Amino acid sequence: MNQSKANISAEVVASASLQNQKPGVWIGHVFMETGKIDATLEFLKLIGMRSLGRFGEMAILELRGGTHLVLKSVQESVTAEASFDLMVEDLEAQRQELIEHNYQPSEIQKGRIHSAFEVTEPGGNKIRFNNSHVVGIV
Repeated sequence: MNQSKANISAEVVASASLQNQKPGVWIGHVFMETGKIDATLEFLKLIGMRSLGRFGEMAILELRGGTHLVLKSVQESVTAEASFDLMVEDLEAQRQELIEHNYQPSEIQKGRIHSAFEVTEPGGNKIRFNNSHVVGIV
C-alpha cells in the first residue's frame, strides 16, 4: 500500500471512534440552475432526493443529512458540471436504475478513494455519483 493510501486508511480508522456521534455541522444549501425544471425535478426525485416543494421558478429538494438542493429555473440551456457530487450506498444499482430509466451514465471508473460514474440530467447538468465511504451516523 502506498503512503498516501495508508494515511487515508489511518484517518478513516481514527475517525471510526466517532461512529456513534453525528458531525456537528453539515452543508445547508446547494444550488443548481436548469433550463428544464420539471424534468430535472423528476430526475432528482428518481435518484432519491425528497421534494419539499415547487415555488414558481424554484424547487427545493432534501438529501440525507438535511442538506437542501435549491433548483432554479433559467431560460437558457445549461451544459455544465454540477457544483457538487453525490454519494450513494450502491453505485452499481444506482447506475443500473438510471439505465432502466433511459439515461446514459458513463461506465464506473475505479478511483483511489471513490469509484464513480457521471450522468447528464435532463436540464444539462453533469452529475458525478460516488460510492460511499461514510463513517458512522450521518
